Amino acid sequence: MVLFKKILIPTDGSEYTKAAVRKGLEIAKAVGAEVTALYVVDQTSFINFPMDSTIVSVYTLLEKEGEEAMEFVKKEAEALGVKVTTRIEEGSPSRKIVDLSAEHDLVVMGTLGRTGFSKLLLGSVAERVVRFAKCPVLVVRSPGEEN
Repeated sequence: MVLFKKILIPTDGSEYTKAAVRKGLEIAKAVGAEVTALYVVDQTSFINFPMDSTIVSVYTLLEKEGEEAMEFVKKEAEALGVKVTTRIEEGSPSRKIVDLSAEHDLVVMGTLGRTGFSKLLLGSVAERVVRFAKCPVLVVRSPGEEN
């Protein structure tokens, strides 16, 4: 009996999520699962700002960060021989992850890279995913991450 056929691995491209990407891919290899890697361009940060050149530049930077995050996942998956599909979406990271969790058997994620005041204001993406996901969630702590 295979418990996990489809694994969702969200990443924000930060060092905090790389350990989770590797762990998710290792699990996928061990159980023969397919992986969907997800990067969400977080529009919640600038939704109320007018679309001027500064916002467009930030948006472009986030898209580039997403492409780099997906390249990292593809490279790691290829090394392990794991089939991976990459997706770059727009919106709220926690909402997108929770929505996609309904199509997967497991979510493997790190504690996404927000820290300090930003984390306090926006809450923890991982915490919301754990609370509302439609499938089991494995949260992987990054080596050296503080309590």
